[in-house]
Amino acid sequence: MIDNVFNMARKTVIVLKDDLDGSEAIVTVEFAIDGIEYEIDLNGEHASELRQTLGRFIEAARKSSGARGRPGLRQPPAGSRDAKAIRQWALEKGLKVNARGRVQGDIVEQYQTGH
Repeated sequence: MIDNVFNMARKTVIVLKDDLDGSEAIVTVEFAIDGIEYEIDLNGEHASELRQTLGRFIEAARKSSGARGRPGLRQPPAGSRDAKAIRQWALEKGLKVNARGRVQGDIVEQYQTGH
């Protein structure tokens, strides 16, 4: 007896929500202070606000060295349609954008600000 075989596909969609107000987040920001590492999902406006607020401290600070990597800014995986649209937009604007992999966080932020 031959069993019927069904091919099934599964698609997992991850939707990030801004941890401050619940809107759609576009970046995950990692940072550390007093030896404690934090991670927060933010929309473009809140990410800009965080960077602006910390900017003067970052400019005055020195980078630390160590075996563990420094926390930094990280972008969540964008859906392929969004990543393609962002890449195309960036190229049209003359911005340097990665051809593969994650789109740089600053490019995504500029795209979101412009749309």
